Amino acid sequence: MTADRRRPRPDSAPRGRYAPELWNVWLVGPLTLLAALAVGMGVFFLFRSLAPHGDVQPTPVPAHDLIRTTLAALAFVLAVLAGVHAYRKQRLAEGDAHRADADRLAERYATAAEQLGHDRAAVRLAGVHAMTRLADDWDEQRQVCIDVLCAYLRMPYEPDPDAAAYKEGDREVRHTIIRVIRDHSRTSARTSWSRYEFDFTRATFDGGDLSECHFEGRISFNSAHFVGDRFLFLHTQFGSDALGVVADFRGARFTGGEVDFGEVGFNRGTVDFGDADFDGATVHLGQAKFRGATVGFAYARFTSGTVSFAGADFDAGAVDFAHAEFRGARVSFQGAWLSGGAIGFSPTVFGAGMVDFVFTQFVGASVDFGFARFRGAEVPFHLAQFDRGTIKFDEAQFIAGKVDFRRSEQGGATVTFEHVRGAPHDWGPFRPRPGSAE
Repeated sequence: MTADRRRPRPDSAPRGRYAPELWNVWLVGPLTLLAALAVGMGVFFLFRSLAPHGDVQPTPVPAHDLIRTTLAALAFVLAVLAGVHAYRKQRLAEGDAHRADADRLAERYATAAEQLGHDRAAVRLAGVHAMTRLADDWDEQRQVCIDVLCAYLRMPYEPDPDAAAYKEGDREVRHTIIRVIRDHSRTSARTSWSRYEFDFTRATFDGGDLSECHFEGRISFNSAHFVGDRFLFLHTQFGSDALGVVADFRGARFTGGEVDFGEVGFNRGTVDFGDADFDGATVHLGQAKFRGATVGFAYARFTSGTVSFAGADFDAGAVDFAHAEFRGARVSFQGAWLSGGAIGFSPTVFGAGMVDFVFTQFVGASVDFGFARFRGAEVPFHLAQFDRGTIKFDEAQFIAGKVDFRRSEQGGATVTFEHVRGAPHDWGPFRPRPGSAE
C-alpha cells in the first residue's frame, strides 16, 4: 500500500494568508499624516466657530506656548507614524505565525501519509488517527485529508484470510476509517464532515457501519464491491432539502453478506444504482424514503439473493428500472407506497425468481410496465391498491411464469393493457377491452 504523500497545494489557501498584502510605507505615512492634519484642522475650526466674536483685542501669544504647541504637534505626528509601524509589524508577525502553522500542518500531513503506507498494520492505524486529527484541525485542506482516507479504502483488498494476498490487520484499519467517517458525518459530530465529498469508487467492503450519517456532499460507491458480513446504512440521509446531491452506486456489486438501507432517506438529487449487480447478497431497502429524488436502477441485474423494498416510500420522485433484469432474486415491494412522480419498468425483464407487489399502494403515481417481459418470474399483485394516477401495461408480454392481480383493488386509477401479448395468470379486477390483448 502506497499512500498519497503529496503535500497539500498551498494555492488553496486564501490570498494573503501567509504574506499579508500591505501598502507601501511611503504611501501610507503621508496619507496618515494628511488624515491626522485634516482631523486637527477640523477640530481647530470647530473651536474657532465656538469662540466669542466682536471687538475683542487679540492677546499676544507667549513664545513658550508656541514652542509647547509645536512639540505637541510633532509628538502627535510621531505617535501616528509609530502606530502605523506597530500595525504593519503586527500584520507581518501574524503572517509569519500563519506560515509556521501551515508548515507544521504540512509536516503532520506528510507524517500521517507515510504512516498510512507503512507495512505494519499498527503503524497504519496510527496514521488513520493522525490524518483524522489533522482533518479536524486544518479547515483549508480538510477535503484533501478525507480524500487520503477514502483512497486507502480504494486500494486493492483481499478479505479472505486464506488468500495469498491477504494482509494481516488490514481489515481493522479499513473498518477504523469507516468508523471515523461515520462519526464525523453524524449531526452530533463536533467537527462535521457532512458537506464534504467521499469517493469510494471500486472500494471493497466486507462489513462496516455508516448508520445515522447525513451526507450532504456527493458520495460515490461507483463499482464498489459489497461482500460478506454486514454493511449498515440505517437511518442515513443522502442529500438535503437545500442541495441537489448525487449518491452514486452505479456498477456496484452486492455479492455476499447483508447491506441494510433500512429507513434511509434519499432526499432530492440523483441516486443511481444503474448497472448494479445484486447477486447473492441480502439488500434491505425496507422503509426507505425516496423523497423528490431521481432514483435509477437502469440495467441493474437482480440475479440471486434477496432485495427488499418492503414498506419503502417513493414520494414525488422519478424511479427508473428501465432494462433491469429480474432473473432469480427475490425482490419485494410488499407494502411499498408509490405516490406521485413516475416509476418506470419499461422495458424490464422479469425472467425468474419472484418480484412481489403484494399490498403495494400505487397512489397518484404514473407507473409504466410498458414493453415489460414477464418470462418465468412470479409477480403477484395480491391486495395491491391502484388509487388514482396511471398504470400502463401496454405492449407487455406475459409469456411464462405467474402474474396475477387477484384481490387487487382498482380505486380510481387508470390501468391500461393495450396490445399485450399473452395474459396474466389472473386478471383480477382488470378486464382489457376486446382486441386490446393479443
